[in-house]
Amino acid sequence: MELKINNQIKQFEQNVLNVQALLDLEIPLKQNGIAIAINNTVIPKANWNSHPVQERDEILIISATQGG
Repeated sequence: MELKINNQIKQFEQNVLNVQALLDLEIPLKQNGIAIAINNTVIPKANWNSHPVQERDEILIISATQGG
């Protein structure tokens, strides 16, 4: 499966079924304080387990940072 994540093409040997499965592969240790958009649509965290990920989706993962 080919996905574009943060402007980088990535290949996955298995199909990634939903947003949560993708995050478990990409950032298993930091899943708080992030936002996900697929094809320019923000996906609410409540929908991560049910929102499908499809071949060639463009995914943006944004991580909150602290600072002042």
